[in-house]
Amino acid sequence: MKEARLYEKLGNGKVQCFLCSHRCRIDEGKRGICGVRENQGGTLYTLVYGKAISQAVDPVEKKPLFHFYPGTSAFSIATVGCNFRCDFCQNWEISQMPRNEGRIAGGYVSPEAIVKAAKRYGSRSIAYTYTEPTIFYEYTYDIAVLAHKEGIANVYVTNGYMTPEMLEEFQPYLDAANVDLKAGKDEFYRKYCGARLQPVLESLKKMKEMGIWVEVTTLVIPGLNDSDEELRFIADFISQELGPETPWHVSRFHPHYKMYDRPPTPVSTLHRAREIGLKAGLRYVYEGNVPGSEGENTYCYNCGKLLIRRFGFEILEYRVKEGKCYNCGAPIDGVGL
Repeated sequence: MKEARLYEKLGNGKVQCFLCSHRCRIDEGKRGICGVRENQGGTLYTLVYGKAISQAVDPVEKKPLFHFYPGTSAFSIATVGCNFRCDFCQNWEISQMPRNEGRIAGGYVSPEAIVKAAKRYGSRSIAYTYTEPTIFYEYTYDIAVLAHKEGIANVYVTNGYMTPEMLEEFQPYLDAANVDLKAGKDEFYRKYCGARLQPVLESLKKMKEMGIWVEVTTLVIPGLNDSDEELRFIADFISQELGPETPWHVSRFHPHYKMYDRPPTPVSTLHRAREIGLKAGLRYVYEGNVPGSEGENTYCYNCGKLLIRRFGFEILEYRVKEGKCYNCGAPIDGVGL
């Protein structure tokens, strides 16, 4: 175990955690909502430091990040645990393990070993992903410091529920993030995720202000967050508050975990969401989980020419020249294009 960062001792054996926006007040012997931070004798400990439950080499496009060193690999890691309890979670076996099974699995892998593995596989970045990386922050922080010394970038694939305090501390080492903006209504967050909407919106704005490269993903679920009104709210927020250069990934839902009562998202719904995003002024709107769709490709926002053709996570054609459109010379937003 390792003492946690970002908490305060309150007296009477209680502590308050400032890592995520739940800001849990935790009694002695108890854990926070995430299930992986425990108060022992008035000191808050992380129970997952170094306990990697998953390691893989992924295309960075799988995160999904389409404008951050496209075509490179991301060494991806996770521990168990999450500060959300989404009914539609795709990785619930590990994200909800502390909550559902009352146990914490994972074999010890040091930060040094993670960075060495990333170098060995030629990964341009390390992605903290699969579960919510904020809840294993101490581990990601120590890895990220070492990674930067080796010229390796750091990526969060996150629900965006971290506090401003966490982002301020981590900003020098966090290069990019794909943030799930799961819905445009607070009611959805409260009912299906056990969280609130506003902290996610605030995190997104703060990341952009800090110069972190941000891409946004919305899993479009039939009957829950797929109305024109809600999709327009999300598109307008991204365009007006984050900037039209911010990519938006609208992804297809497949029934999973506690949400088998919903059908897969019709592809026509994703087409509609993409049109809403483009009409809101976004330069790059992508359709996810639909291999072969036109909406996987990158087009120049100025002249409309095809710049990057994809199939799933694979790049088939690449026509960006020194960060610019090969045809009209318009600068194409991103990092490492």
